[in-house]
Parts: sequence; structure tokens; C-alpha cells
Amino acid sequence: MPKPQARPPINGHAISGRHLAPADRLVVVLAYDGLCTFEFGVAVEIFGLPRPEMGADWYRFAVAGLEPGPMRAEGGVRVLADGGLDLLAEAGTIVVPGWRGADLPVPGPLVEALRAAAARGARLLSICSGIFVLAAAGLLEGRRATTHWRHAEALAARHSGIRFVADVLYVDEGQILTSAGSAAGIDLCLHLVRRDFGVAAANLVARRLVVPPHRDGGQTQRVPGAVAVPHEAARIGPLLDAIRADPGRDWPIAVLAARAGMSARTFLRRFTCATGTTPARWLLALRLARARDLLDEPDRPLQAVAEAAGFATAATLRRHFRRQFAMTPAAYRARNAKSAPEDA
Repeated sequence: MPKPQARPPINGHAISGRHLAPADRLVVVLAYDGLCTFEFGVAVEIFGLPRPEMGADWYRFAVAGLEPGPMRAEGGVRVLADGGLDLLAEAGTIVVPGWRGADLPVPGPLVEALRAAAARGARLLSICSGIFVLAAAGLLEGRRATTHWRHAEALAARHSGIRFVADVLYVDEGQILTSAGSAAGIDLCLHLVRRDFGVAAANLVARRLVVPPHRDGGQTQRVPGAVAVPHEAARIGPLLDAIRADPGRDWPIAVLAARAGMSARTFLRRFTCATGTTPARWLLALRLARARDLLDEPDRPLQAVAEAAGFATAATLRRHFRRQFAMTPAAYRARNAKSAPEDA
């Protein structure tokens, strides 16, 4: 097999599809009567738009209709699909954009199509209430998964075998990925782009969407209290940029508060209002994201990854990585190496 030709750098960043096999580039999103319009739009926006700047290896996209069209979508929209459930048999990634009701049954043909897709190795991604479709197909038994906080009780009552993770934006279990409420679907889809094509590609897509390039899956769904007033947000924003630029540095609360021009107590309160989490948890998520990026460099020793990401020791990195992602850094590196296309 000829060696893949590298893509030219875009805005100074090399865009690489090294983690995405050609057979996996077809993304098929499910459409159904009663379609959740926003969640469907998220999948279309991230996977379905032409992106010539990404080169020929970018995703291909199709819509599979559960019912013959036109199908109703929320907001009075009508949808015509590219084909039926047979398209799921060709997909490398299947997106379930919500579902028409937690208490409404999932049709048998859809259950069987999803089970067959999972058995042959397709990736399955649900946004918000779409988790009920994956659960009905029995694909979440014993797996970690999440959904919108208001669906948690209904999900637990119907599917007790799911290892439900409360109050996070998304959960990546490798083949199965689930997100919380509607906007968290953007975070999960960008996460998958980052996994498939690297950080630079995900950042370019996020810039086009005008959204933050990365909110870690462990961030809380519900932000307590009001957001920071503009002049305080203006002080915290540059501070977050400084931490992102040097996550390996020691960032004690006293230093952060002083740089923001606040008392420690006020800073902690305003930071949580602005980000939805504590400084410690935010910094940990940032460092774990940095560690994942560095693990994509196969020749970088684990200790060097830990130090650059701010964990000091490989043992500390392992402990936090396993707790957050349910796998070791070595397992994560091996999984990504196996999904890379061969050079010869």
C-alpha cells in the first residue's frame, strides 16, 4: 500500500487523519418522525458540511430515515433522508440525535440494525435522549454512559445495567460515545473530530462554529448561580488563556486570585460561576487533555508526557487518567496506534 500523502499545514497546523481508517469516514445520522431538530443539526454541522480545507480524507455523510419520508421534525420542519436503515450497514460512525420520547418504544428493525453495526465494529454516538435508542438495543449494558440530567431517573428505571455517569458533558467508551443535553452534543462531536483528526482540525471546526475548541467531558452539566459579570469575566478570561498556555506550571489559588485582582474567596466563587467547575477540576481536565495530545507522539516517554502536562510523575498521570477515562495512558496510546492507517 502506498504511503499516505501528508496534508499541507493549515494556518500553521498540520491536519492529520492518522487515527481514522478510510472505512470509518462515512458518518450516518438517524432521522425519525418527531426528529430532535437541534441535535440533528449538530451532527450535520460538524460532520455533514463540505470542508475543502480538510482535504479529501474528511468525513462523508448521509442521513438514514427510520420511516419513509417526509418525516416531521420539531419546529415544523420536514426531512427527506438519503436512504433507509440499510445505510447503517455501510457506516463507520452512526449518530443518534435524540429520541422522540424516553417512554416511547424503539422499533425492532432499528434495534437489529444498530446491533449489527456494533457487531461489525461501527462507532455509535448518541446525543441527549438518543441514549434510549442505544440502551434499547442492549449496547450500553455494563458500559459507562451519560445523558441530560433530567433523563437520568427514567434511564436508571428502564436500564439498570448501565454504569450511568451523572453530571458530565460526555462519556467516551471507545466504540460507544454518549453526551448530555443538546449543546453537549457539540462537545462530543468535536471530541470525536479531535480523536480522528487531531487537535488542529477540531480547533478549526470549532472556530467555524464560534464555540470553545474544547470542553472536557468531565465538566459539569449544570452551572450553579449566575455567570460572572462582564468586568470579572474579562479578568478571568485572560487568566484561563495563561493557564492553557502553560498547564504544567504550578498554579496555586493565591497566585490565580492575585492575577485576577480578587481575594481568594471571591476568585473561587467567580471562577465557578464563569466555568461551571472549580479551579482544581478545570486545571485537571486541561492537563488530562494535554496528556492525551502528547500521548499521540509514540516516541515520547510516559514520564516526559506527565511532566509536560503538569503531573510531575508517570504514576500520578496514570492514576488520574484511569479515573477519568477508565483506561491507562498506555492503553489509550495503544488504541490510537491500532486505529492509525498503515504506512506500508
